[in-house]
Amino acid sequence: MKTLLTSTLASLALLAACATPYAAAPVNAQSGMLTSPDGMTLYVFDKDAAGAGKSACNGDCAMKWPPLTAAAGDKAGGDYSIITRDDGSRQWAYKGKPLYRWFKDQKPGDTTGDGVNNVWHTARP
Repeated sequence: MKTLLTSTLASLALLAACATPYAAAPVNAQSGMLTSPDGMTLYVFDKDAAGAGKSACNGDCAMKWPPLTAAAGDKAGGDYSIITRDDGSRQWAYKGKPLYRWFKDQKPGDTTGDGVNNVWHTARP
């Protein structure tokens, strides 16, 4: 009986793990840029070191460049990872580079943040 219970619990745990959604990781846009799930252009910051696991854009910077947040249940996969920001929130990263939106982009397809201060660039696959 104990073996059956253990086997059943292991099977249920495996099913739960398989059913866990990867959530809304950024998607490729038709124009070759990464976009948020709602179609807004995503950007990378030259001051973020790829693979460092942290963002160099905090405080006032993050007001203009809101991070692409990851929910508590989101799971990373493939080229997408999740970093923990200085404030404890979670942020999506692509190939180790944190992803951001630009507060001046008003609609999907806007790319007004590309080239800002020569350190912000559209995120590309």
